Amino acid sequence: MKVSIIVSDLSSQGAGRWGGAVRPFLLAKALKKIDCEVEIVGFSRRDKEGLSSSPDVPIIAIPTHPSYPKFLASVPKLFGHITGDVIYAYKVKLPSLGIALLHKIKSGCPVIVDIDDWELSWNGGDEYQYKPSIFQLLKDILEPGGALQNTDHSIYLKWAEKLVAKADAVTIHTRFLQSRFGGIMVPNGKDTTLFDPGRYEPHQSRVNYGLEGYRILMFPGAPRPYKGVEDVLMALDLIDQSDLKLVIVGGSPYDNYDDILMEKWGRWIIKLPNFPAEKMPEIVAAAHVIVVPQRDHPATRAQFPLKLTDGMAMAKPVLASRVGDIPEILGDTGYLVEPNSPEQIADTLKLIFEDLDVANHRGLQARQRCVELYSIEAMANVLSNVMDQVM
Repeated sequence: MKVSIIVSDLSSQGAGRWGGAVRPFLLAKALKKIDCEVEIVGFSRRDKEGLSSSPDVPIIAIPTHPSYPKFLASVPKLFGHITGDVIYAYKVKLPSLGIALLHKIKSGCPVIVDIDDWELSWNGGDEYQYKPSIFQLLKDILEPGGALQNTDHSIYLKWAEKLVAKADAVTIHTRFLQSRFGGIMVPNGKDTTLFDPGRYEPHQSRVNYGLEGYRILMFPGAPRPYKGVEDVLMALDLIDQSDLKLVIVGGSPYDNYDDILMEKWGRWIIKLPNFPAEKMPEIVAAAHVIVVPQRDHPATRAQFPLKLTDGMAMAKPVLASRVGDIPEILGDTGYLVEPNSPEQIADTLKLIFEDLDVANHRGLQARQRCVELYSIEAMANVLSNVMDQVM
């Protein structure tokens, strides 16, 4: 069986940002485990060149204009590269799910949609309405840079949500998304062979990346206000110990939020650049603690933070907030605090560093939990049933 995974944005600001570390590439790895042939096809909206294919998974990235109506010219080109027996649309967006369903009309191939975020949550959620005047509507359509030329405009996301029922199967990864869209729970699988703490020496990793001599809290991702990085930095203000550092790996590609954090809390922050997915285990090995301090927000309730399984797979103590599915994912193998609570973060960090041996033992338990429940193999077991269902 061949599966075509359709991704609406394969550029460096979309799914290409983390290479093989994000959801469509995890799905591809898991599908390969059950002997599916896999291709990833999609659009590259900002980069002249798309991602490089691997020997196992070809990647076809069609260069396109990021806005309507020019974007539409590239859609027929994408159709010509969809060759799967099953079409797997990543995200509830017209340039992925919409195209998959159009292809189904032509080919009869079943469509699965994978939902890893509630896209509308950043734009008012269920309260969002688009009710422009005639004059505003014309401006949004015709004026250069008009709002409706954005392929991810909220009204299009709302329309895309209505198409979910047309798919032959739905996969999700959190209870929040399941309650909203239904579907089958497919966890975010981690490659626990690559993310294996036995392959890396933490002290050497700290030396390699200029982190020697510090107690490292690590946030391997793109900071956003709702991700709670500010709460960790406020906790470091409260603790006020100069050898504690928050290492941010990758940073934000979206805006100047990194600069805002540096301006206020620069003495606590060490920034590392974005690294290829295969380098991330060595980076994570340098951490003493992985922090996932999500704030309570509709977007975070829908998410399964990949940072959790980064830390779990590498047997690191994980400090996270009680938001969404995080408590269920960690079980009793991590350290949980209430969201928006710098004081609790500060107290928990003190507890961790007072007896790091105990914290590291909990990290080993987290690794075992990750292998059993959140590995690529665990993901593949569920996807095998999904494929049986749609075929």
